[in-house]
Amino acid sequence: MSGKRNFDEILSGWPFEPEGLGVRLVVASGDREVIQIRVDMGILQLETTGRPDGTEPSGHETYYDFLLGEVLREGEEWQMDDEQCTEVDREFIQFYHRRVSWLKLNRYHRAVQDANHTLGLMDLCRLHSPDEHWTISHEQYRPFVMFHRTQAQAFAGLEEEGAEKAIQAINQGLDQLQELFEQHEASDSFEDDELVMRLVEMRESMRDEYEVGQTLQEKLADAVAREEYELAAQLRDQLSQRSAN
Repeated sequence: MSGKRNFDEILSGWPFEPEGLGVRLVVASGDREVIQIRVDMGILQLETTGRPDGTEPSGHETYYDFLLGEVLREGEEWQMDDEQCTEVDREFIQFYHRRVSWLKLNRYHRAVQDANHTLGLMDLCRLHSPDEHWTISHEQYRPFVMFHRTQAQAFAGLEEEGAEKAIQAINQGLDQLQELFEQHEASDSFEDDELVMRLVEMRESMRDEYEVGQTLQEKLADAVAREEYELAAQLRDQLSQRSAN
């Protein structure tokens, strides 16, 4: 056993913090970056590209990519079997850990990429699930993934273009969440939903901190709602000019 390496030095130098998420980027063999997460009884290590566990399911970059191939081969009526459902759950968990790690590390575009992967996998599962209860057990997390994606898009916008871009990203995310609530005939509970309230709080906090009033997009939406079409046309021109610059 004397030749076996252990994690004593790493663990003793990086204590577990129950109240927070301990995440770091380190350089592993081959000069590749990996994510390490400090958990109660050790360390999780995730690859930063492809599937977080570094495997290539049946030669594909992710299990989602493998399943897309199955749909192409078997047709739209194809359904997943129990083993495939288990593998889907593994990939959901792996991408969840990496998504929250990217948020913690302020790598917002990477968090958006991983959220989009999870939402795409959810879409595939909804269409090809073998069991309605299994579908519902996964669909319940869709708002949470959309929430993370909206957070990441807002912080990326804030870093790159400023608070107005961030507010625009939050509004877009809220619109998408509202559409989801409407699809499930739950519009009455939208405004009281915890994730919705957190996004609204985030948006209004940015308005106060960066002294941003109504954005051009918000003014345009209000003008259309009031049927002030001349003003709406002017606002569209301003948005087009801004996009061109």
